[in-house]
Parts: sequence; C-alpha cells; structure tokens
Amino acid sequence: MSSSLNSRIVDLVAPRARAATPGQTVPASAERRALLLALGSAALLGLPRPTSANTDVLAGLKRWGSGEFRRFGFLVYEATLWAGDDPQRPPLALRLDYKRNIEGKAIAEASVKEMRRFVSDEALLRQWGEQMQRIFPDVKPGDHILGFYRPDGARFYQDDRLLGAIGLAGFAEAFFAIWLDARTSAPDLRTALLRRPGA
Repeated sequence: MSSSLNSRIVDLVAPRARAATPGQTVPASAERRALLLALGSAALLGLPRPTSANTDVLAGLKRWGSGEFRRFGFLVYEATLWAGDDPQRPPLALRLDYKRNIEGKAIAEASVKEMRRFVSDEALLRQWGEQMQRIFPDVKPGDHILGFYRPDGARFYQDDRLLGAIGLAGFAEAFFAIWLDARTSAPDLRTALLRRPGA
C-alpha cells in the first residue's frame, strides 16, 4: 500500500490518530487502532493484503535437514533445507540464519569462490558476482536470507521481502551446488541438509 494512500485511509477512519500537536505523542493504543482500521479499509477497497513470502515459497515443500556452517571454529550461520521428494532438484529452498556480521559484498564474493568448484568461466562468474552484490544485503546476527531455487532461476528473500532474482542460465544450479553438490567444501553440512525427514 502506498504511504499516501495509507495516510488518507488513516485520516478518514481515525482522524484523532493524527490530531497530536507538535511535541505531543499519540497514545500507542490509538496508533494500533488506526493501523488496524487502515488494514481493514484496505481489504474493503480490494487492495492486496500483506503476505508472507517465506510461507508462499515453502508451500508444498517439506523440511529436510539442517546444520551449522563454521569457519575456523566460529559459527557463521545455520542452514535449513526445504524440498520436495528429491532434495537436489528444484523447487527447493535454503535458509541461512546468520550468527555474525557479514557484508553483502563478502557474501557474494564467497559465493563466487565456492561456485568456482563447478564453473570455470571467469567472465560468467564475474557477471554472477556483480548480480549477487546488488542483491545480497549486509547481515548481522539474527538476520536470515532464504534462497528459492526454481526451474527458471533463483530468488532471494529476507524477512519476507524479495531482495531480487537471478534467472541467468546455470546460476541457480551452481549457486545451490555450494551446499548440495558432492564436491562442496562443507561435506558435513551437506550430509545434514540431505538428511531425510524423520530419519
């Protein structure tokens, strides 16, 4: 919903919520009431409701395994895999829950370094790296990124927000191979991710 439309709805349904004079705070209950009324009005006006991208992406997939990725003994992230009957074929989703501060540029560079195990075309890797640098945000402990591998490419989400998509041929396969290919640099994590549900 646009901020201007949201403002008009709040003015219409809860004018007192905007009645505070400069320096005066609006009670939290009034703010909550105004927000609820605005969301209800949006539904009446036929505007799209907020949805959980993670829930939508994971629909129809089952949770497989999870494990930790450590570097020099330090926990970097926890990974969890969702997939259909074959955890190495799309559609599948991989969520990384970060435990350290990492710049988005460093995530992209590390990804390119790992993808070099599967792809030898340096120009292509450079192109993929540039796209990932535009997509991946800086992360801090408690942040997560969800990568969704579809037959037409990869999409990346953070906190139910689409960060971006890369549909270039071969990218998604090489990117998710970082964790799922037998040539991965983290074989213990791969084993944990590919553990059959209930096993």
